[in-house]
Amino acid sequence: MVRKILHIDCNCFYASVEAQRHPELRDKPLAVCGSVEDRHGIVLTANYLAKPRGVKTGMAVWQAKQACPELVVLPPDMPEYIRFSKMAREIYEDYSDQIEPFGLDENWVDVTGSAGVRGDAMAIAQEIRERVRFELGITVSIGVANNKVTAKLGSDYRKPDAITRIERDNYKEIVYPLPVEDLLYVGPATRRKLHGMGIFTIGELAETPLDILTSRFGKIGRMLAIFAQGNDLSPVKHAGHQAVAKSIGNSATPPRDLVSEDDVWMMLLLLSESVAQRMREAGARCTMVELSVRSAKLETFTRQQKLKGPTCASLEIARAAFALFRKSYSWGVPVRSIGVRGAGLEPAGQPEQLSLFADDSRRGKWEQIDKTVDQLRARYGYASIRRAAMQADPLFGRINPKDDHIVHPVGFFCG
Repeated sequence: MVRKILHIDCNCFYASVEAQRHPELRDKPLAVCGSVEDRHGIVLTANYLAKPRGVKTGMAVWQAKQACPELVVLPPDMPEYIRFSKMAREIYEDYSDQIEPFGLDENWVDVTGSAGVRGDAMAIAQEIRERVRFELGITVSIGVANNKVTAKLGSDYRKPDAITRIERDNYKEIVYPLPVEDLLYVGPATRRKLHGMGIFTIGELAETPLDILTSRFGKIGRMLAIFAQGNDLSPVKHAGHQAVAKSIGNSATPPRDLVSEDDVWMMLLLLSESVAQRMREAGARCTMVELSVRSAKLETFTRQQKLKGPTCASLEIARAAFALFRKSYSWGVPVRSIGVRGAGLEPAGQPEQLSLFADDSRRGKWEQIDKTVDQLRARYGYASIRRAAMQADPLFGRINPKDDHIVHPVGFFCG
């Protein structure tokens, strides 16, 4: 049986919710932006009146206002966006129990089993589109296809408030001319590598011999070829499905730029404590540490390092991240934001090979100290116990990355 999968994308979601709450702003260029005072002053989303005027997601607020002086800027209201996301999902649940979120504003819905009762996939998509507009006051774009990757291409193809069907009869006509970066999971780094190989469109990627892609990208090359050819077989998860976490991370923009290794060390300690505590709560240890750094020029890099043994000790994670930083960063400009991630998670109780290394023998003591700190903070509050290094700068001492961190349904480490 040919699957029928929808990808439903709420158009300019945050801005659309705000326009619904503030009808007087519907005919004005509008952007939802982070706090300038907290150094998170970037555009999170903009409506379709602001975008043609040069306002883009990720742009600094001052740049957005320079491009569009009449721009109305509102702060984000995450509880309200989550509420709208849940209401949209309740509509989708009338058509299928196979619903997989891709962030707050996007969902895949497998309607293969509903087609006989609700009509074909296009009729279902049209009904969902009309219901969301009528019941929630926002619009959606929907892609209709036989797999998840192609359905996402469909929802991105025409916006706003549109439905695009992409199946075998029109796949090459619609998809092959699209830029290769439109394909799911082709990020900036992969795009640059593909461009360096002379591959600029999805069609060119689909027709590239598999051995060339695998020699350049390894296993990822096979995945790219499969997706470009429209042959994704991954299922849409059932409602309520909880994916097993493969990594746990946290990143932050500090109250001021980091201008020295001492500054970086303080932030890495704070973030590593947050990551390690969340791993302990999940009953896991990491076997790899990843570091993400964004400079004051907004240039970003990511590095990773395999650990000698699995750990959830904050000090060990921080030391590994700091070693990656010292090895990879030259101080041409200050650091604007930084992130730490523990990857390659394993169950905490899993047997491990014993070692005679000093760090390995101390790991158990470090983890026990961290657990004691967890208990003290749970009882007396986060500020009840802190590392002495935090006393070097009161601004850093006030940061609580564990409780202040928002874990979104789908996280993107290092943007």
